[in-house]
Amino acid sequence: MAQTLLEFSAPVEAANGTRYRARACGVPMPDGLWHGWIEFEPIGGGEPVRSPRETTQPNRTDAEYWASGLTPIYLQGSLRRALSGPIHIPVSTVHPPLYDGPAPAATTVPSREGVTHSVLDPFSVAAKGEGLLRRQLAALSAWHLVNIIEEYELSAEPVESLNVRSGAELIEIIVNAVAVERAGAARARR
Repeated sequence: MAQTLLEFSAPVEAANGTRYRARACGVPMPDGLWHGWIEFEPIGGGEPVRSPRETTQPNRTDAEYWASGLTPIYLQGSLRRALSGPIHIPVSTVHPPLYDGPAPAATTVPSREGVTHSVLDPFSVAAKGEGLLRRQLAALSAWHLVNIIEEYELSAEPVESLNVRSGAELIEIIVNAVAVERAGAARARR
């Protein structure tokens, strides 16, 4: 049961000029600790207010000692907290996932009767620089990359195997194969 620990003789004035009698109150909890708060009763009548919990002490004696050390400035702050009401913490709703797992890194594309058409000539782009080749390849989907590898015969790996590789792996296959072929062509010209 809640108990008054200390009544303060000096009134506490709110920002609007209303004067309150203040008292420190406490209550023992099931674990033996005491929670303390401050109640404010308007001197001219009206609705009393109370602060949120201001302290937790190990026993009543320590709760009384806490109350005896409260200053007028502390009481004004406590009255301000009491008048502003409880803190409202917004709670957001957590929605369940829409899928059971992440999207695949690559997908298989059905063959169009063995015909592939690439959207980019890797040798032409590589002649302008490897960086440009990498940027243009990165803008393409995995199935476009597989088509480039197939059309320019840049890997002996079967299409089924290429279709399960990530875009980054396919780009490396293209860049490396183009670099090897270009280096071989340069040696042949010497």
